[in-house]
Order: sequence, then C-alpha cells, then structure tokens
Amino acid sequence: MNEKLHRLAALREALAAQGVSGFLVPRGDEHLGEYVPKAGERLAWLTGFTGSAGMAVVLPGRAAVFTDGRYTTQLAAETDPALWERRHITEEPPAEWLREHAQGLAIGYDPWLHSEAALQRFAGVTLVPLSPNPIDALWTDRPAPPATPVLPHALAQAGVTGAAKREAAAAALRAAGEQACVLADAHSVAWLLNIRGADLAHTPLPLAFAVLHEDASVALFLNAPERVPEATRAHLGNAVSISPRTALPGALRALSGRTVRLDPEATPAWFAATLREAGAKVTTGEDPCRLPRAMKNPVEQEGARAAQLRDAGAVARFLAWFAEHAPRGGLTEMSAAAHLLDQRRLLPGFVAESFPAISGAGENGAIVHYRVTPDTDRPIRPNECYLIDSGAQFPDGTTDITRTLWTGPDPAPAALRARYTAVLRGHIALGTLRFPEGVAGPHLDAIARRPLWDMGLDYDHGTGHGVGSFLSVHEGPAAFSRAAKVVPLRPGMILSNEPGYYLPGHYGIRIENLLLARPAEPQPDQARPFLEFETLTLAPYCRALLDVAALTRFEREWVDAYHARVLREVGPGLDAATRGWLERECAPL
Repeated sequence: MNEKLHRLAALREALAAQGVSGFLVPRGDEHLGEYVPKAGERLAWLTGFTGSAGMAVVLPGRAAVFTDGRYTTQLAAETDPALWERRHITEEPPAEWLREHAQGLAIGYDPWLHSEAALQRFAGVTLVPLSPNPIDALWTDRPAPPATPVLPHALAQAGVTGAAKREAAAAALRAAGEQACVLADAHSVAWLLNIRGADLAHTPLPLAFAVLHEDASVALFLNAPERVPEATRAHLGNAVSISPRTALPGALRALSGRTVRLDPEATPAWFAATLREAGAKVTTGEDPCRLPRAMKNPVEQEGARAAQLRDAGAVARFLAWFAEHAPRGGLTEMSAAAHLLDQRRLLPGFVAESFPAISGAGENGAIVHYRVTPDTDRPIRPNECYLIDSGAQFPDGTTDITRTLWTGPDPAPAALRARYTAVLRGHIALGTLRFPEGVAGPHLDAIARRPLWDMGLDYDHGTGHGVGSFLSVHEGPAAFSRAAKVVPLRPGMILSNEPGYYLPGHYGIRIENLLLARPAEPQPDQARPFLEFETLTLAPYCRALLDVAALTRFEREWVDAYHARVLREVGPGLDAATRGWLERECAPL
C-alpha cells in the first residue's frame, strides 16, 4: 500500500477508536509558530506538504489540505490528489469546508496545537479535544524533541537587560489587575529573558514556555532543564526558576484563584482549559512581550544596520559572481544558493540562514515559496529570470533580501522589463512613504500594488512582514498585508518591503528590502507626528530588467541615490573585481 495512503487509513482507524469522525492537523507545533522542529512536522508526515502555513482536515470519506497563495503550486506538487483535495485557506477556510461537509460529525483536535481564537472560527462544528494526539502514536520513527543548549543573548546585542524587560512586562500585568501571564510563544520567552538557542534550523530559539508573575519573577519550562548550563543560569538570575515541561500542569494548578492573562491567538487551548479547571480566572489580552520586541531599541537598530552591511558584502560578491557565470550556463538552482551561503559563512558572526533560500529559475521562480531539492534542482539557463530570496542570522540582527536577476546575455524581453519595473515602482513607493502615526500595515499594502494594478496585475501574498532581532525572520504583530491585524506601525519596527509578480510556468519577480520605521522630520503646518522608513538593505537592483523610461523623475533619482549609497557603504569592503562590478551596476541610470 502507498505509504501516505497507509498513514491516512491508519489515522482514520485511530480516530474511529477514539469516537470521532475527523481530525484537524495544523502546521504549527505546541508553540503555534510558523517554523517547527522535525518532531513537530505532523502535517508533512501525514500529507507530504512541507510548506510553512497550512492545515489538513481528515473525514471518513474525504480529506483536504489548505494553504495560502504562497504555496498553492507547492501543495499541488507535494500531495497526492487521490488522497487530498487542495484548497486555498483564505478563499475556502477549513471551518467553512467542515460546516459544509461534516454536519453532525464529531471532529477531533489536539488542544496543544490550536489556540482558543483559532478554535472559535469553527463555530457550528462539533469539536472534541483528543489527548494524546493520535498521529504521535502512529508516527513510530518520529524524531526526538530538540535538546540544544540554552544560551545567553548578550546585553551588547539585546540593548536592555532581562530584568528590565521582566519588570516592564510585570508592570503591565499589575496595571491590568492580573497576577500572572502565560507565555507560549517561544520568541517572547527568548526576548523577555535574553536567551537564544538552536532548537530550530533557522530561528535561534530554545523552545520553552514561561509563566510571568506580577512580581517580575518567571517560571521557565523546557523539555529538559539540563539544557540550561550554569553560565545561562547565572545570566537569568534568581528571579527565573527552571523546571521540566512535565511540571506545567502543577504550576498552572498553583494559580488557582489568580487572574491569569492568556493571549487567545498565541496560546494553545490546553492552557486555558487547565487554568479554568484549576479555578483560575482567565483573562484575554495580548502577549505583553509581542509589541515591545517588535519595537527595536536603539542598540537593536544599530545591530540591524551592522548586520545588513555585513550581509550586503556577501550578497554583492554573489551577484558579481552570478553576473559573470550565468550567461554561460552551467549553474543550477542548488549550486547558486550554495555559493551565496558560502559567501555568508565567511562573514563575522554568521550563525545560520534565516530560512532556506528560495532559489528559483524560470518557471520555478513563479512558485512564491519554492524550495529547491535534489529532485527539483534545475539548470539556470541563459536568457531567463532567476529569483533568489535569502537571509542570515547574526547575533546583532536578522536579514532577508530578494533580488530578481536576468541571466543574459541577450536583452530581456520588453514585457518582462515592464513588469519588473512596475514591481520596483511599487517597492519604491512604499519605501519612500511618509505617513501619520496610527496608520497600520493593512492600510499601506495597496501602495506597493498600485503600479501593478494599473496594468491589471497583482500578487497573491502580503507585501511585507515584520522581522525579528536575532529571532524569527517572520515576526508579528505588524505586516503589510490586507489580511494582517490592524496594528499601528511604531518607531523601531522592522518590516520587509517585497512586492512581486508571478507568471505561472514562466517566471517570478520579487524585490525585497528591509525597512526600519522611524519618526519623520516635521513639515510646516503638520498637525500630528509622522513616520517614515529607513531602508536597511544594501544591494543593487537588476539594471538588465529595468525599463528606465517607465520611471518617474523622482523614482530615477531615488534609485540613483540608493545605488550611490550602496556603492559608498558596501564598496570599500569588497575585492577589486567585485567592487568594479558594483561600480558598473550602481552607475547613474
């Protein structure tokens, strides 16, 4: 029997034995994060789909996998249509699909893998919590949970002590009349305590839970407390206790009679159910670390600039190498991505890629979150588009950059140049925007789409996401997206600016810089404070794909000024050959 068919059949048998007719299988793990360790890849184990956003729904006679526009092509490639229907998660949400196809059926879920807010979207569906997760019993060769050391994040990079962060978060609890708060988002735990780890391949996290008390003490829970060495224990101080994850139920029961804050979107439903059963009063409120960690302090801002500058040197060396070799052929998607990684490994402080590089040539570039494998690796041919989206983790900052390149040697087609230029014009429009305080990411998403909309074109993903400080390359709560929460942008937030255009079967275009929100100089008669963006990323755009005549005078002058800055800041650190290439690429339009 086909292995995936066998797994699906075995799961249906297990569900029937537990008295339910269906099951929800989300992408996230117990921390509800986008990126999960190998032990949390339940969705991939069951369906074969490896994208970072999605959910499967299993019923007795049918099953479906849902994902967003970034992964629809990948979903089709990785799942068996005989077993799985493919659905767009925003156009046909799993809850709607279940309300139509599962009337009268009991649907199981793992309360560790869903927040209460997520479960509320399934109103009208009979949901039944299951423990343990039936997939875990079937997954006989499931990898062990990660057990990497928990390391201090130095004050020189963090900018604020853990004690100061704990006191500020505890003050927010006291002001709200709350005695404790559960932190299930491992990013918040790491930020609050100034710790990092390597439990995930590309995000420097220790996967841990914490309970913050009103007196600023913290109880930290990990799968193995021995992962915390003495140096880290000294760094944490006496106000932070360390316990195994198995101690969590008892710690929550000890909060009986207390008022405990839970973020309804960032906390597994298991916590609320356990606290209520223990007699605690559960209040809903935002994770008190989420907004502060998005607003980078001055030290983190300087760290981001320094990390971007170092990263720019590696990117420039890669781009110069690519410009020399691509027109002759002989490169592949994997060899190009490996060369860029090799350049980054030479950089001081390099820890890891911030995500697996998206290296897509020709038609593969049209797959928004394409991940090349030995099976899909294809040659990068002359006279085609190549898209490279990549980033790095440094202790002082996280980088993320996308450039779309023309391999040559012949000139790029006019239609392709027109679309690349429209994407660049939207990218410039967002990056140069001044806007009043109180404006949120969803309000600005259309700014970057206007030039494409004028051509009757669009792209099926958000325009940008928040970026952490030596944390996740995808960080909330702010984002440039119609689907994002209305969170006003604040000074210190770092977000990506990455409009694109994708022609399935032919090519993809995406241009990405990172932006730092900062106060804008006031104008005459200005009635309220305004913000603007500082561009952090330093790499030239592709001249071969640019239709200079389609740019306005302002846009041409901006590109020239940006390229002059790239040459001025990046050029001195390059070898002579790379600097010569950069001088040519950054010459005035």
